Amino acid sequence: MPPSNPLPPKENALFKRILRCYEHKQYKNGLKFAKQILSNPKFAEHGETLAMKGLTLNCLGRKDEAYEYVRRGLRNDLKSPVCWHVYGLLQRSDKKYDEAIKCYRNALKWEKENIQILRDLSLLQIQMRDLEGYKDTRYQLFMLRPTQRASWIGFAMSYHLLGDYEMANSILDAFRTNQMKGPYDYEHSELLLYQNMVLAESGQYERALQHLHKFSTQILDKLSIKETSGEYYLKLKRFKEAEAVYEDLLKRNPENVMYYEKLIEAKQLVTPEEKVAFFDVYKKEYPRAIAPRRLQLTEAVAQPVFEQLVDEYLRHGLHKGIPPLFVDLRSLYSDQSKADTIEKLILQYLEHLAKSGTFGPEESEQKQPASALLWAYYYAAQHFDFKKDTDRALHYIDAAIEHTPTLIELFIVKGRIYKHAGDPVSAYQWLEEAQAMDTADRYVNSKCARYMLRAGHVKRAEEMCAKFTREGVPATENLNEMQCMWFQTEAAAAYKRLHQWGEALKKAHEVDRHFSEIMEDQFDFHSYCMRKMTLRSYVGLLRLEDVLRAHPFYFRCARVAIAVYLRLYTQPLQDAPQTQEPDTVR
Repeated sequence: MPPSNPLPPKENALFKRILRCYEHKQYKNGLKFAKQILSNPKFAEHGETLAMKGLTLNCLGRKDEAYEYVRRGLRNDLKSPVCWHVYGLLQRSDKKYDEAIKCYRNALKWEKENIQILRDLSLLQIQMRDLEGYKDTRYQLFMLRPTQRASWIGFAMSYHLLGDYEMANSILDAFRTNQMKGPYDYEHSELLLYQNMVLAESGQYERALQHLHKFSTQILDKLSIKETSGEYYLKLKRFKEAEAVYEDLLKRNPENVMYYEKLIEAKQLVTPEEKVAFFDVYKKEYPRAIAPRRLQLTEAVAQPVFEQLVDEYLRHGLHKGIPPLFVDLRSLYSDQSKADTIEKLILQYLEHLAKSGTFGPEESEQKQPASALLWAYYYAAQHFDFKKDTDRALHYIDAAIEHTPTLIELFIVKGRIYKHAGDPVSAYQWLEEAQAMDTADRYVNSKCARYMLRAGHVKRAEEMCAKFTREGVPATENLNEMQCMWFQTEAAAAYKRLHQWGEALKKAHEVDRHFSEIMEDQFDFHSYCMRKMTLRSYVGLLRLEDVLRAHPFYFRCARVAIAVYLRLYTQPLQDAPQTQEPDTVR
């Protein structure tokens, strides 16, 4: 459609140069060309030029002037799709998405087949999850550009997101047969896996499995083929085939916990005895793998069997000196009998290691390295801390520190014991000591900062973090820039405890802003993923963003903010009383 207010050839050439300058981010040049058109009295109020000048000013950060010019342009030319499109872009840059959608729809009234406006509209619709509107827009784009790959993919995805799997699959099939020609590359492979995902989500596992086998030579992600086909075999109750797939996968990675669980399902093992015997086979087959040994402990129920297995596991861990041994076994403590067995064994080890340097009383026991006693103390301290027996936990951690006073982990655990006992000040002092032993360790630095915040020392925590943030920038500013949410959630809670309501709210709102930014960042992926064909990841991203604010960081900060707002509502802050008359005489 021609412009509603056309320019003569000379001015029209200048206008095209403004558009080109905007596309190439040469904003100052764009303003010069706009001035040349607007300085002519005949075209001083030319709507589209005014709108483009406003858009260019917006890119230079002059927002108020930008709105003034764009609105002026729109008033002078209400039937111009360019003016409406520009106004929509301005609203979008201010995150007023509903308003931007209205502007784009107005632009389309005057130019129904403008590809750029339709694309921009589709991006906003998927961002706002207006799936019906997105489907209609993608259909229009598809009809206008039927040879473009993105047109087909976007159209198919609009049906997939609406749950119309059959239609999505038929569009993808038509695209694959009509448009895709060899040689087959990674992008083609991803398209096939995405189509397979659509079939699986529709519940047609048999069809999805056939599709996977049919195109297996064209799919480059061989691991994905194996894992997905194993999943389908289990869904279809074809257990023998599933068993073969997962056994093959275990050869590839014997540490993958999911493969063992799926293999148990495929073998239809039900009783604990069967599962323990199953893990025995894989312990022999993969003697260096830790996963089958650890999973066996979860399944073992009979007391003598569990005792023998956990004894072997603990001895190996203490002999090797594996610091996270307790964290590894902590999930077993939900069963009281298993916790009691572990306690009995640990106390037995401590007794014999202190006397003879062995794990047991038998003559045949081999001598253990001196570090075995240290790690046994370390484990015992964590064990009794978990049981809330603070005195015994402190006794064992002190014995460990006396044994090896240079091991940082011991000081961290001692701090944790004090934290669990409800003494945050002593806890942070021990962490500070640990941090002083290795100032280059970022983990210990972060841990120490967190404990300082819990003890109410916010400024000291900031100074501690400053050792690892960018130089020349305040630590809080840099942590905010890096979206370091653990620090901000802890700081918000610390300020709330200190009754510094304003600071607490400020930190909570910073975290809220991070989540808003993560939502905004989707924009970059709506067109990128279509172009690069990372379609499965893209659908995963959209689904993640839909539940993003269920994240624990958001909940913690929301809880702090709600508590502060309720406190301020029930007990509003009083103005500080004036103690003396203001001095007005100068």
